[in-house]
Amino acid sequence: MNELKLLYEGKAKRIYETADEHVLLVQYMDQITALDGLKKEQMASKGALNNQITSLIFEILSDYNVPNHFIKKTSETEQLVKRLHMLPLEVVVRNVAAGSFSKRLGVAEGTPLVRPIIEFYYKNDALHDPIINDDHVVFLDIATDEEIIKIKRRAFEVNEALIRIFESIGIRLVDFKIEFGKDEDGQILLGDEVTPDTCRLWDMDTNERLDKDLYRRDLGDVIPVYKEVLRRLTHIN
Repeated sequence: MNELKLLYEGKAKRIYETADEHVLLVQYMDQITALDGLKKEQMASKGALNNQITSLIFEILSDYNVPNHFIKKTSETEQLVKRLHMLPLEVVVRNVAAGSFSKRLGVAEGTPLVRPIIEFYYKNDALHDPIINDDHVVFLDIATDEEIIKIKRRAFEVNEALIRIFESIGIRLVDFKIEFGKDEDGQILLGDEVTPDTCRLWDMDTNERLDKDLYRRDLGDVIPVYKEVLRRLTHIN
């Protein structure tokens, strides 16, 4: 590990170069953040849990023929992924009203949406990741009109697959954030991660929160619920 060049360190992951220029090593960190990084602390075993959860989910998404960057898990906290040119765009897909959506629109949390809603956020720390629309995406030269169509189509495909995956283990997929990038051939692939850090997950029977909202809202310890999500995922046939 010490011989690898660190390319990027974010709030929850470190990205390293490998001997293959088309492959990166991702190391998940024992750190949790919220409120745009204003709330932050170290949390033992969180990195291992998220690495194992997202590895399992990406493997299953590959079975659903969802193009993505995942290659393989190499340790409890590390995985190899295809090197992508990541788009500075957060793609949020909502199935149930919650979080900022409920606050902005005055819709009670837990209200099912008539159909899934996609929102775009511009990844820019200095601007605090503002919500933007399709025209902004084109203006900022993030993606073309044709690429936006592809991104939305892929996002809906991911949503359909994740709904089925989580429903099979008794979890309601409320909403989630994903990111996309382009490979060396210009193909748009799903990248980043799919974890309880980036999804709102509610138990289908109890509505218990199984995600980072426990930390955001000071509702309890996230480690036991992350362990529960991983336990359920490992029992998918």
